[in-house]
Amino acid sequence: MPVKITKSLDLSGQKCPINFLKAKIALEEMAPSEIIELFLDEGEPVKNVPRSLEMEGHLVIDIEKVDKIYRVLVVKEGQNVSI
Repeated sequence: MPVKITKSLDLSGQKCPINFLKAKIALEEMAPSEIIELFLDEGEPVKNVPRSLEMEGHLVIDIEKVDKIYRVLVVKEGQNVSI
């Protein structure tokens, strides 16, 4: 079953912690169980941002490399989502 992405945010080229803060603000504007698609650089961004979002209570459901960046799918906290 395909995942319905509510919002997409390109954070490639953004340094930590700015990329995390922008992702957090975007998630705050979303309803529980909505899904955001984030694009992050490899290295610290793809390691730190998903981990930090999970610490905030969100659910990272997929991380995949697309060319030179990573596509990360995150479900906003407060969800009862079956994937």
